[in-house]
Amino acid sequence: MREYLLTLCVTAAITYLLTGPVRKFAIAAGAMPEIRARDVHREPTPRLGGIAMFGGLCAGLLVASHLTNLKSVFENSDEPRALLSGAALIWILGVLDDKWGVDALVKLGGQMIAAGVMVLQGLTILWIPIPGVGTVSLTPMQGTLLTVALVVITINAVNFVDGLDGLASGMVCIAAAAFFMYAYRMWFGYGIEAAAPATLFSVVLMGMCLGFLPHNMHPARIFMGDSGSMLIGLVMAAGAVSVTGQVDPDLLNQKAGGLREATHAMVPVYIPLLLPLTVIAVPVADLILAIVRRTWKGQSPFAADRGHLHHRLLEIGHSHSRAVLIMYFWSALIAFGAVAYSANNASMWIVLGIVLLSAVGLVLLLLPRFTPRAPRWAERMVPPRYRRVVRTVLAPAGDGVGEGAADGAPAEQPEPVPAGINGATAIGDRSRFVDRRKAGSHR
Repeated sequence: MREYLLTLCVTAAITYLLTGPVRKFAIAAGAMPEIRARDVHREPTPRLGGIAMFGGLCAGLLVASHLTNLKSVFENSDEPRALLSGAALIWILGVLDDKWGVDALVKLGGQMIAAGVMVLQGLTILWIPIPGVGTVSLTPMQGTLLTVALVVITINAVNFVDGLDGLASGMVCIAAAAFFMYAYRMWFGYGIEAAAPATLFSVVLMGMCLGFLPHNMHPARIFMGDSGSMLIGLVMAAGAVSVTGQVDPDLLNQKAGGLREATHAMVPVYIPLLLPLTVIAVPVADLILAIVRRTWKGQSPFAADRGHLHHRLLEIGHSHSRAVLIMYFWSALIAFGAVAYSANNASMWIVLGIVLLSAVGLVLLLLPRFTPRAPRWAERMVPPRYRRVVRTVLAPAGDGVGEGAADGAPAEQPEPVPAGINGATAIGDRSRFVDRRKAGSHR
């Protein structure tokens, strides 16, 4: 576990340190597209954040290859090399799209080529465990097609959800954390060496997202762009392919001690498409709804619009930060709920807990204007917008404000109600600002 923690910290640190210089490079290179009608941000923001994330990926894999226990993953498997090759191709394609723009069909072809390169190097689905039937072996052609389909679906699901500051990186980080718990349990809990690459991939993916998040939280200083969103989508798909199609259910049967225990352990990965649906269910649902919505209107499935889930949250009154947190909540609930259910699917407490948390999430969706207030004793530990702040103004002498107002006594006025899409307001008393011209300052 210490080596995983070291790999996570190195990946996050390199990504974080590279993001600043990458931002300056993106500005100098002109990778700051104009604001479109469907965009939420109001100022041009540089892209190409995927450059820093790719640097973090390379650093994490390089460090892991020199650690005592993790270097066996590189010696016994070609999957890390396959991941790096596919990631390099998809990253180059994303950089070109962020700078000059690439046609949607060309991007789709590039995604399929990147997935094909990983398949050629051994990262592919070999069999499918199906309940009631057993292990179904796949022909090379079937495994290739299924692997490419899984990679393309996951990449576009993450790319579609990248619409708010910190949304895609945070959701993928949550999914990677849940996936790490599952893969780590498969490796060290059951001693299955084939789950080691997926465990490493999830740790590196967490580091990439954690290192980029401080620069990408609202208001974002840089966007990951397609070079970042497609990259983290491919890394997540690689982990799903590795643990789904490479882990032999018969071996798991022997390690778990019986068919029933093995079936319980394999609950989230009965079918390869089930795993990405559980760990990134929200992006996949958004992807499916977007395709249905656009084709229903006679548009291309790749045509951009403002009908995504995060756009709808903003339209019903949620602020930018609240919409992102709600999406985080649903992603964590589904991802960690699936992992908990795979660990003990006979416990009703897990099901009841998921149902209860789902009800809490629905309440949060129905209260877009509700702003929680911290108690008096905790006001210093929370952001200003959650404090019970009351502004006081001195009433002029002889001018009674309200009943019983004494001369010169302070009169309480309520805090102005925030307005606008991000909770900002452009109304209210501005007399608290000093007029520079009267103060004798010069511009």
